[in-house]
Parts: sequence; structure tokens; C-alpha cells
Amino acid sequence: MKQRPLFPARLDLSSGRPTPVRAASQPAPPMHSARAPATALSPRLAHGHGPDSTAVRRSMVLRLQQQGVNDAQVLSAMRTIERHRFVDSALGNQAYEDTSLPIGLGQTISKPSVVARMAELLRNGAPGKLGRVLEIGTGCGYQAAVLSLLAAEVYSIERLRGLHDKARENLRHLRVPNLHLLFGDGMLGYAKGAPYAAIIAAAGGEAIPQAWIDQLAVGGRLVAPVSAGAGGIGMQVLMVVDKTALGVRQTVLEAVHFVPLKSGIA
Repeated sequence: MKQRPLFPARLDLSSGRPTPVRAASQPAPPMHSARAPATALSPRLAHGHGPDSTAVRRSMVLRLQQQGVNDAQVLSAMRTIERHRFVDSALGNQAYEDTSLPIGLGQTISKPSVVARMAELLRNGAPGKLGRVLEIGTGCGYQAAVLSLLAAEVYSIERLRGLHDKARENLRHLRVPNLHLLFGDGMLGYAKGAPYAAIIAAAGGEAIPQAWIDQLAVGGRLVAPVSAGAGGIGMQVLMVVDKTALGVRQTVLEAVHFVPLKSGIA
């Protein structure tokens, strides 16, 4: 079995390869454990934080069901993760509405319905948890937290240093043992953690980067927005890519709106 990379890690900007780094003098809580179960979240996660958060999360999940989301594991994860922890306090009263919200640096947290829809597509009716999952675009960390309940292991990469740091802070108190946060160019994926059972992207480009296809395991599935306009401008659609022993099959679904996929780091 392929040895998993050491964490915490950063991407060497000169070579594009991940290298282990030592923790600072005040070490961050570990975000991985070889033996801890994937669902070993802090007990605080299961209870409302703020005015009646538990009730509004249940209402949010009911709306998701009414919109057609029926995967029990996805609904459970959406009910468990407290979305208000991942947005600015001034926007807390909107946290459980079906709307995207700004998280800084020109980026947004996706609508709950979009997160649930993509997670359900990613799972594709799997009876148990997914294996290793790669998330392109950590953002504020909300979708990564949801994915951590649906997969054995999650690697999430963010190209904007400010958001990478924000996600680490947002997730720190949860001590999610199977979630690894990386700072680097998401268009390159993360080859050291490959192959992945599933890949999900929170930004849309003109095409699916070849690196993602290469890092997807045979039998794996990729879900990402892709531009439907000429030159990568205009409407986006949700695309599902299934990698089989015979090749790659692409399925185009509904129109969506995501921030643009960009290369490099900032």
C-alpha cells in the first residue's frame, strides 16, 4: 500500500513537490491520525453553538431533502457541521440560508444545496465511506469539514494563503483527524496523496486539468464546475468525470456559478 505523506506539509514552490515541515513553537493540534476513526470529531460539533443552531441546521437539512438530496450520509454530515463557524460573525444569521456568502479575498462559501448536491454526486450511492478524497479550493474549510465525515481521508488544497490560514483556524477546534490542509496550486492537484477515490473542485475553469484526471483512481469519480462559454468566460456547468479501465466518461449536468479556477499561489 502506498505510504501516505507526512503532515503538516507545504508545497515546495520551486519544485511543486510537498515537503514536511516542523511545527512552530506553539504546535497546532494534529489534523491527522493513522488510527483514529474518520468520524472522531469533537463532541462540541454535535451541539448548537449560538441561538438554536441545532434547530436551524435541522431545518436546513429538511430543505435539502425537499430539493432532492436523499443520501443519508450527506444529510447527516450537513446536519452535523455547524456552518456558522465558517463565516464572519456579522453574517451568522444568514449561515443556514441557501445562499453563498463572502469569506474574503474575493471568494465565497458555497450554498448548502450546492455542497450537498456535489457531495451526493461524489458518493454516487456508495454503501460506506469514500476512500481518499482530494478537494481543490479549501476556502473557509466548510466543505472540507463535511467531506471529512464522508471519506476515510481528505486532502484539501488552497492557493490563497489568507484562506488557507483562515481554514486552519476555523477547523482547529474540531481536531478532525482525517483532514489534511495544504497550501499550493490546486490545478496541479496533490500527486503525493494519489490515487484518489474522488476529487471535488470549488472553482471552475475552461477544462478539467489533466493532473486531476491522472491522480484519480480507476473507478473513481471527479465532480467540478467547468466553463461552458468560449475562452472560459460565461456560464458554468457541473461536470461529473468517471474514470474506468476503458477510459474517461464525462457527464454534463446543471448550470452552476463558482469563482474562476486559477493557477499559482497568492
